[in-house]
Amino acid sequence: MRAALMYAAGDVRAEHVADPALKEPTDALVRITTACVCGSDLHPYRSMSASDGPVRMGHEFIGVVEETGSDVVSVKKGDLVVAPFAYSDGSCEFCRAGLQTSCVHGGFWATNGIDGGQGEAARVPLADGTLVKLPVGADDAHIPSLLTLSDVLGTGHHAAVRGGVRRGSTVTVIGDGAVGLLSVLAAKRLGAEQIVLMGRHTARTGLGRAFGATDVVAERGAEGIEKVRELTGGGSPVVIEAVGHRPAYEQAYGVVRPGGTISRVGVPQYEEAPIGFGSLFGHNITLTGGPAPARAYIDELLPDILEGRIEPGRVFDRTVGLDGIPEGYRAMDAREALKVLVRP
Repeated sequence: MRAALMYAAGDVRAEHVADPALKEPTDALVRITTACVCGSDLHPYRSMSASDGPVRMGHEFIGVVEETGSDVVSVKKGDLVVAPFAYSDGSCEFCRAGLQTSCVHGGFWATNGIDGGQGEAARVPLADGTLVKLPVGADDAHIPSLLTLSDVLGTGHHAAVRGGVRRGSTVTVIGDGAVGLLSVLAAKRLGAEQIVLMGRHTARTGLGRAFGATDVVAERGAEGIEKVRELTGGGSPVVIEAVGHRPAYEQAYGVVRPGGTISRVGVPQYEEAPIGFGSLFGHNITLTGGPAPARAYIDELLPDILEGRIEPGRVFDRTVGLDGIPEGYRAMDAREALKVLVRP
């Protein structure tokens, strides 16, 4: 079969790899029908050393079950399924608590010999705890939106939930990428009354307004902080940081209100950042967030997609086949595309 491999920064190729095969009785084999490129994939695309490659890529996919191990009971051959970006057994203490990204037997796609999502097929470990059957066909019009359940919608929802968004909340979202925009949608869905989106790209912030943003702040640094604090009457009670770079974190603690919460879901590209008196401690700021347990949210979010109340798939603005994956990465890195859909 063919799959995406990253050899080094800026070097992604679609190449032949070994066909997946069942290894454990809890496995399933899935023929991938829809996948995508994630903003987090751009981090290695910008920085990975050739000595670390090649590596499989992709962690978001929908596909058709082709074969199952003897212990699998929740899905069968022919089922259309969505896979969260972390696989999990569904039964350990963390899974039972809705924290599948910390599953004691689980892990993440395209790591430690596990197949990636940007390819023609994948072996899915722990299929019963991981895969969710979809009640539609592979060509259904909802497929782009259903694919967001694997990561970006779940991540935006996680950001809003961890931030404590509720009816009447004021929320500031930092970042106009797909996660930031779906954080706006998630905050609106949970009843936020004022949603300030910090972003500079008008096509993206326009979609943010369609998703529920009431204000857009294009400025950054001290000027952006001042404008958000003015719009929110002295600071935002909830701030969602959906970028992952240090300046975005600094924007977050600049705009948050005393006693407020920063919910951080942009994958941090740093280990050290201020948490002391002047940034968090002195104002009683709560810092939360983390990798979203997307599996925990699928059952809640799925009906809203199928019944047309939300359309998160609008974040996809370009579609490619496997041969187009290198161009998809380039376009997203150059901000010529917001999020690229892949149809193997």
